[in-house]
Amino acid sequence: MEGIDKMIKILTDNWSTIITGFEFTILSSIVGLLGSLILGTVFALMEMAPNKFLKFIGTAFVEFFRNIPLLVITLFFYVVVSHAVKINGFWAGTIALILYTSSFVTECIRGGVNSVDPGQMEGARSNGLTYTQAMIHIVLPQGFKLAIPSLGNQFINLVKNSSILSFVAGLDLMYQANVISGANLDPFNTYIVIGIFYLLLTGPLSVFMNHLENRLR
Repeated sequence: MEGIDKMIKILTDNWSTIITGFEFTILSSIVGLLGSLILGTVFALMEMAPNKFLKFIGTAFVEFFRNIPLLVITLFFYVVVSHAVKINGFWAGTIALILYTSSFVTECIRGGVNSVDPGQMEGARSNGLTYTQAMIHIVLPQGFKLAIPSLGNQFINLVKNSSILSFVAGLDLMYQANVISGANLDPFNTYIVIGIFYLLLTGPLSVFMNHLENRLR
C-alpha cells in the first residue's frame, strides 16, 4: 500500500509535467509512425524495382540505417545537423526515429509484397497495366495486408523507442521522468508511473493492430 500511495503522490504532484511528456511522446509517435510508413513504402518499392540503380538506393538505405544505433542517429541530428539547421531535441529525435524505423518498415513491406502470388503481377501486366500501375493498384495493397503483423510490431517498437528523445531534451515521458525522479529522489516509483503511461499507448495500439489483422484476414 505504501508503494501505491507513493505512486499516487508522484502522479498528483507532477500531473501537468507527466501530461506534457505524454503529449510530446504521442506527437513524436504519430509523426514517426506516419513518416516511417511513407518512407518505408517508398524504399520498399525502390528495393523491388526493376531498375538496378533504384534497387541499389533502396538496399543501401535499409542496410545503412538498420545497422546504426538509434542513439547515434539521434545525436548526429542533435549535435551535427543542428549546426547547419536550427533543430531542437524533439525534432532531432523524431527524425532519427523516422529514419531508423523506416528501414525496418521497408523490409516488412517488401516481405509482404514478396509473399503475394507472382501470378497477380503477371495477370495485371497481361491485362495492359505497366509495372508501376500493377504494383501500386494490385500487388502493394495485398502486400500491406500480409505485412500488418510485422508492421504492428514495428509501430509498437517505435512508441517505445520514442524514449530516445530523453537523451536530447525532447520533453517526452522519459525526459520528464528523469526530471521528476531527480527532484523527488524516488526513481523506482517514478518510472513505474511512467511505465504505466507507456502501456496506455502500446496496449491500445497492439489491440488495434490485432483487430485490423483479423478483419483483413
